Amino acid sequence: MSRIEPLHPPYDPAVDQALRRWMPPGAPYEPIALFRVLHRNPELASRMFALGSGLLGHGLLPAADREIVIARATARAGCGYEWGVHAASLARQAGLTPRQLKATTDPDPTADVTWLPRHVALLGAVDELHDTARLSQPAWDALRAHYEDAQLLELLVLAGWYRTISYLANGLDLPAEPWGTPFPSR
Repeated sequence: MSRIEPLHPPYDPAVDQALRRWMPPGAPYEPIALFRVLHRNPELASRMFALGSGLLGHGLLPAADREIVIARATARAGCGYEWGVHAASLARQAGLTPRQLKATTDPDPTADVTWLPRHVALLGAVDELHDTARLSQPAWDALRAHYEDAQLLELLVLAGWYRTISYLANGLDLPAEPWGTPFPSR
């Protein structure tokens, strides 16, 4: 049970319209609990929508790279809720395999999965950011070999955004979505 109860239908017309915007077109499920809790504060939800939708729908990183960053950032934060939502939907659409997704939850995500060099750089960068809130020069150089300045800026914002989302979902103690991918046991 979430610490703040998600809204339930019937929604106020303005909330209904906002929730429809937050969900992918043709989604086969109701708006996720995180969105329905956020709409207890519609002004905050509106401000968060701009950044969240911009990162997912208009980003410069390839979809697979974006989802690797999201999976690792949420896994490192212990956020099974958000990890499971992305693993079941956007990560699979981006081409990540179940084995790759599981690896993002492992202490060393490169131990049992062969990743592209740019993906190894992403995973290492997310780990450094999680552990230190900084990037070492070797981590930066590894990223720089694969990404342009605009993409590097986006990567830093993306990792931080999903750390924030993890704080939110974990702080609310959101139960997993019924259709989400279960977070692997460690």
